[in-house]
Amino acid sequence: MRKQLFLIQFIACAGLLHGAGARANVDQTSLLDFSLEQLSDIVVSSVSRQPARLADAPVSLYVIAGADIARAGARSLPEALRLAPNLQVARSDGGTYAIAARGFASTIENKLLVMIDGRSVYSPLFSGVFWDTQDVVMEDIERIEVISGPGATIWGANAVNGVINIITRNAANSQGALLSLDAGRRERGVTARQGGKLDGGGLYRVYVKASDIDDFADAPGGGLERRQAGFRSDWKSGTSAASLSADAYRSSLHRRGGGETRATGANLLGRASGILAGGSDWRIQASLDHTERVQSGTGSQRLDMVDLDMQHGMRLGASHSLVWGGGYRHAWDRVSGGSLLAFFPADKNLRWANVFAQDKIQLSSTLRMSIGVKLEHNTYTGLEKLPSMRMVWNASPTSVLWAAASRSVRAPSRLDRDMYLRSARGGYSIEGGPDFVAETVRVLEAGFRAQPLPSVSYSLTVFASDYDRLRTLEPRAPMPGAPIPGVPVPGAQFANMGEANTRGLEFWSRWQAAPRWRLVAGMVLQDIDAGLVAGSRDVSAAAGIGTNDPASYWSLRSSHELSDQWQAELALRRVGQLPQPLVPAYYELDLRMAWQPHRNVEVALAGHNLLHRSHAEFGPAATRRPIERAVSLQLSARF
Repeated sequence: MRKQLFLIQFIACAGLLHGAGARANVDQTSLLDFSLEQLSDIVVSSVSRQPARLADAPVSLYVIAGADIARAGARSLPEALRLAPNLQVARSDGGTYAIAARGFASTIENKLLVMIDGRSVYSPLFSGVFWDTQDVVMEDIERIEVISGPGATIWGANAVNGVINIITRNAANSQGALLSLDAGRRERGVTARQGGKLDGGGLYRVYVKASDIDDFADAPGGGLERRQAGFRSDWKSGTSAASLSADAYRSSLHRRGGGETRATGANLLGRASGILAGGSDWRIQASLDHTERVQSGTGSQRLDMVDLDMQHGMRLGASHSLVWGGGYRHAWDRVSGGSLLAFFPADKNLRWANVFAQDKIQLSSTLRMSIGVKLEHNTYTGLEKLPSMRMVWNASPTSVLWAAASRSVRAPSRLDRDMYLRSARGGYSIEGGPDFVAETVRVLEAGFRAQPLPSVSYSLTVFASDYDRLRTLEPRAPMPGAPIPGVPVPGAQFANMGEANTRGLEFWSRWQAAPRWRLVAGMVLQDIDAGLVAGSRDVSAAAGIGTNDPASYWSLRSSHELSDQWQAELALRRVGQLPQPLVPAYYELDLRMAWQPHRNVEVALAGHNLLHRSHAEFGPAATRRPIERAVSLQLSARF
């Protein structure tokens, strides 16, 4: 497959600089074309499900623009998410990442909700995301909205520590042809996309994408191979709009000594929205998702899921703006056990149903309040209540002070309830907890967002979170192999006997140092105090609950247009020490130089992790891979 991919790249490269035609459509806007005032006016939708100005959002929200991704040369979603200063992104090997907000980082992170165009991509197997199967055409990303902090009132359970919404462009903004390729020692990729018009006034785009990511020097033969194709079509008539999109993929993740994980899948997403005669607005969304995943030694999973969601927004008098709605999701999950793992029952139907409402109340010309609640019912724990309240004060035309109180839950997954880890002595050494309930968190936040000068803007947030009923692994007495026959062995069972307190600060700022030079800096400070409630005998950590998060991390990014044809992007980051398992603190530097010989052609040389030959980012020493210095050639053309 790698030889085939290289051949595709060679053919593409041979024709890449062969004139861009007059039909070229430029669908990337320069970041520096926008002033800081215009960036503050960016409309976001992940805060309240309604369009709102970024500058007025009463949450800790960072927006990664499509132009940011293009200038950084990010070729995967996890690498694009490194641009958000309020996220911790760590790489364990060629295809495995731990991505978290406000702590509890793990390669099976379960406290972060991730969506692509509003479609949830989390797996009910462990309440997290398989990042090796999540991909889009990077040039088609309009923006990524990253909320650190709870979002359960709007988005439901599992939006505990943050929400990531990856929003792709309307087909109208991706017309014409795109061809891009990357060629590096460890990573190679090629993307082709074509956009056009449909009969009846609609617009479309179709794409194919392939990438190979090798593991690093001490892990020959490992890595990730991924192939994906899809389309999106959009229609608009008066005040109504509709879209239909689909993707199909297959991937193969190889780990040295850890076997192979093969995955295939497809999804279909339909959306419609409009404005009614009275001025209220509505939106309906439906999606189908199919995945199959086979992992050596641990078995296979087949998951089919249908998700329906609707909302309605209206004005109630002069002071109230109400959005309400509901949703239903049904998953048919089948897990076949391997030599290490088993799930009982193997087949399970999972259901989630919810209703929500949020009222935004204008108390005065400068003061407003939002009160909301979501009621969500799930198969394992029944009804969960997810309330929040937010206050916003426009202290001046260029500054906003806000505060919030929220409650969120992390609903049980199949791993928490139905998983059994086989013992070498027979029977099962670890079992899901039949009485495992939802983890809960209560969060207080306050933030200040301002633009004191035309060339300077910043955001500051402080937060305090109290977690209860966190997952622990409690020993149990020897017992027969219930719920299935087996040899009696001592074992352990998941329970809810952990607790934690986190306190922290998030800060980022933009400075327009010159008309063509912008600096962006960000920093997170956090303290996580995790422990056990009285009576716990947790066996999963030496002392209390182990968390694997740095006390601090910061980043500095410079975007400089050296001339009309040359651009330079520099990113420096520092990540503090991870305590358990120990990963040393590190500094790293990325640099990308881009040249545009034609307005629709770009050639770039990108260097990643330039300060060290290699460094570790996440995971136990026995399984993690050193992340190496890498250089790649990137070419793209639009026709």
